Amino acid sequence: MFTLPDLLYEYDAFEPYIDAQTMEIHYSKHHQGYVDKLNTALEEYPDLLQKDVKKLLNNVEDFPVDIQTAIKNNGGGHANHSLFWTVISPDGGGNPKGDLRDALETRFNSLNDFKEEFEAIALSQFGSGWAWLVVDDDDDLQVHSTGNQDSPLMEDETPILVLDLWEHAYYLKYQNRRADYIRAFWKIVNWEEVARQFKKIRS
Repeated sequence: MFTLPDLLYEYDAFEPYIDAQTMEIHYSKHHQGYVDKLNTALEEYPDLLQKDVKKLLNNVEDFPVDIQTAIKNNGGGHANHSLFWTVISPDGGGNPKGDLRDALETRFNSLNDFKEEFEAIALSQFGSGWAWLVVDDDDDLQVHSTGNQDSPLMEDETPILVLDLWEHAYYLKYQNRRADYIRAFWKIVNWEEVARQFKKIRS
């Protein structure tokens, strides 16, 4: 059975950038909901309940048609949120270092250019979705967004940084000011974890 990952911080750890009530609802209601629905959808396929959710999303078209949508929506919701919780930290912010910084500056010319492109992509996402920094199948860094709970894993890309753009992630504090929420994200990015994800792909 799929389960919620443990959080390494308290719900109020991201004040004033993300409020405690939003964090609690986001984690214990929304993410839990995706986990519960994924488990329910796969009840008749116990072998799939033993698989890593990333492998399910990598190969979603190989599974029975009647569960593909549930895997995309609920498996995607589970995987996307699981990464999101790790790439934010109460001790985050600042800028990346080392190989990740070098790779970002090579690909996007500068860290500021990268952040500007990421913010633009996030702002241009219509409706619910996610903004991503991924490593594509050519080992290049790319920035793009996906709608709903679609995951880059379904496109043979490996996500290393993600921002949740669903209204439940920010609306209690920011209301319709998505741009403010996006800018605040840089204050809590866990660059050490993003760099770890990046190194894992390159090693």
